[in-house]
Formats: sequence, C-alpha cells, structure tokens
Amino acid sequence: MDSVPKELLEGLHQAQKAKARKQARFRVAVGEAYYPVIEFTGSGFALDIEDAPKLRGLVDLYAGPNHLYECLIVASEEDGALMRYEFKRATPAEDKAPLDYARDPDAPVALLPR
Repeated sequence: MDSVPKELLEGLHQAQKAKARKQARFRVAVGEAYYPVIEFTGSGFALDIEDAPKLRGLVDLYAGPNHLYECLIVASEEDGALMRYEFKRATPAEDKAPLDYARDPDAPVALLPR
C-alpha cells in the first residue's frame, strides 16, 4: 500500500485550517488584534494554536459585527491543533449604559415641546 506524501498531508491540513478560519462565526478581540474562534461552548472557546497567543484576562467576543460578551478568560489546555480557553466570567455586552435609577414603566418615551 502506498503512503500519502508528507507534502500532500501538510497541504490538506493547511487547507482544513484555512476553511475553519473562514467559516468561523465568532471572533475574539484582544486590544486591536482579532482571532477567529474555531470552537465555542457555553464554558469557553478554542482558537487555532498557531495563531493563538497565551491569552489571559479580559477579551471581547463578537459574532460578526455584534459584540456579544465581555469575557474574563484563562488558557485551559492545548488540544492538538487547538488552544482552549475557559470563561471565568462572560458578561453580555450592552449597547447602552446602565441606569442609575429605577425607570417608571409608565414614563413617556419622549416629551413634545409646546
């Protein structure tokens, strides 16, 4: 039985990684850098080990242009070609600042001038 040449296997591996990056629905932002999320679970996510630095601390998680979570993470383990990270905290991102007071549910949305 003939074996597959090493160069062909490496090429297939690189093509699979490129496809996974392209299909990544989520991405992690650390400062100005963005990394595609290869796997996402409720307790954490995984990045390609070649791209992923040893992240730790506060990161932002996006689905396309939508900011989903502010996450506090730690690097969990190396799993083959993936680096896994666990959430210590994942707070849903809000598009407006929290109120300092309780809003009356019957309050008008806006006031019209006289």
